[in-house]
Amino acid sequence: MKIAIGSDHGAVELKDAVKKVLAELGAEVNDVGTFDAAAVDYPDIAEKVCAEVTSGAAERGIVLCGTGIGISIAANKIHGIRCALCNDVFSAKMSREHNNANVLAMGGRVLGFGPAGEIVKAWIATDFSGDERHNRRIGKISALEKYQQPK
Repeated sequence: MKIAIGSDHGAVELKDAVKKVLAELGAEVNDVGTFDAAAVDYPDIAEKVCAEVTSGAAERGIVLCGTGIGISIAANKIHGIRCALCNDVFSAKMSREHNNANVLAMGGRVLGFGPAGEIVKAWIATDFSGDERHNRRIGKISALEKYQQPK
């Protein structure tokens, strides 16, 4: 499986730990940055990771920032992305099984390396159920991407 990964300065250490877990799982990883503690803007990282996913260069993406909140909001602004902010294994599994999340978000200042690794393992291992009700709901989510505020 090809995974694009990226973090802002608030989650570089967590990104490095997650990359080790992905290597153990046999994933091919494309790290789009950042690579040190110098401040960067998380929307730029979200855009890079999500571009890899939407282009098909990566099957899924992982985005990380201090809390995971900002980068997940940014990722979800991109057409075709279903990014799930997960802080536990159950949510990670459900994000895949029910929502077919193609991007996982986590927070480097929120999660320890151990729990984050377990979340990643569960998220990678879980397939989308593909049943009719979940497909219907994902279709409705996708339709919201076309929504424009009335003038």
